[in-house]
Amino acid sequence: MADRKKRRRAAAESNSDSESGEALPFKSKLKSDPTILQTLRTLKSAAAAASSAPRPVALADLNLSAACREVTDLPLSSVQSTIESLALSLAHSILSGNGFSFGVPSRAAANQLYVPELDRIVLKDKSSSRPFANVSSVRKATITTRILQLIHQLCLKNIHVTKRDLFYTDVKLFQDQTQSDAILDDVSCILGCTRSSLNVVAAEKGVVVGRLMFSDNGDMIDCTKMGMGGKAIPPNIDRVGDMQSDALFILLVEKDAAYMRLAEDRFYNRFPCIIVTAKGQPDVATRLFLRKMKMELKLPVLALVDSDPYGLKILSVYGCGSKNMSYDSANLTTPEIKWLGVRPSDLDKYRIPEQCRLPMTDQDIKTGKDLLEEDFVKKNPGWVEELNLMVKSKHKAEIQALSSFGFQYLTEVYLPLKLQEKDWL
Repeated sequence: MADRKKRRRAAAESNSDSESGEALPFKSKLKSDPTILQTLRTLKSAAAAASSAPRPVALADLNLSAACREVTDLPLSSVQSTIESLALSLAHSILSGNGFSFGVPSRAAANQLYVPELDRIVLKDKSSSRPFANVSSVRKATITTRILQLIHQLCLKNIHVTKRDLFYTDVKLFQDQTQSDAILDDVSCILGCTRSSLNVVAAEKGVVVGRLMFSDNGDMIDCTKMGMGGKAIPPNIDRVGDMQSDALFILLVEKDAAYMRLAEDRFYNRFPCIIVTAKGQPDVATRLFLRKMKMELKLPVLALVDSDPYGLKILSVYGCGSKNMSYDSANLTTPEIKWLGVRPSDLDKYRIPEQCRLPMTDQDIKTGKDLLEEDFVKKNPGWVEELNLMVKSKHKAEIQALSSFGFQYLTEVYLPLKLQEKDWL
């Protein structure tokens, strides 16, 4: 009787294993972890060698047909003196009977330029006048003056505030935070400094977990001991220093849900890596932090985003910069990010079920076609091929579509197989 029970239990376990094997397609293709780790060590060595190459080309080294401008990191004393010099010139203009106006660099799409040699978007040199004595621009000129006054106060007190704090100093004038945020970027351009130089930061958004230690305002943080929630990326990059890591690569993740799966499964212990996410649209702090890790640790960066046009747009913001902040692309972009997944070709390759694929809307298709016209996409034949496939099939899928094979399919099969096959663009 006992033997029959044992046999039934063994048969049930065997059937369970069989069903599990069927639910995890391609798992049989996986090689041993040491073999995959050797592939990653080779990737890391190549990234380190590339980082040790001679000084990369800078914008000033290029003889471009159009004049371009870039901002730099400035100490608070320099920001303060620049604001004071600007105030004196405005006062002189008023006393001369000419009123006052700001010369504001244009951040319109027509004033952007993709530079292939730098693989990032930069701002051209076109500017526009923002006079106070003009009905169409008086309000923006007033907000610009107010923002400059507030930044000057921050310089004097040597403190940081959030963009939300800045907005609430004069709600009736600003009316909406998007307006004060936009003028803040204008002020960065006017002063010729990065936005972080103004001591105005966004609220904490991005998180990091995995094989990384760094000091945050003097406190050493071990990101392997932060739980599945990870460590919030400091909004002020100046607080971050002394980065140490034994990771083989950085895994950049678009979504919080995929990040949580990777963190809970401690993927970074099986394949030593640093996992970082901005939980959607990249914020400045996460972009600065990612660049700092890449440059200081000399690690390759692999990206995991949704298989839709917006996933690729997010990837391009990290790699080539955003048009909204192209004036600071030199500090905000991370070179040589590799597109690991989820790519449109993966939907058939990994047999993603039809019920897990979503039809693209007309707006999705338009966004995909618009991306195909971008120079930074045209430079990457692999990106063009994948985008064409997406637009032609009219299907998209989120990273979570892989959960149709099991909640841990992402960490147990998909990513290990991708790394094993060096399947990145």
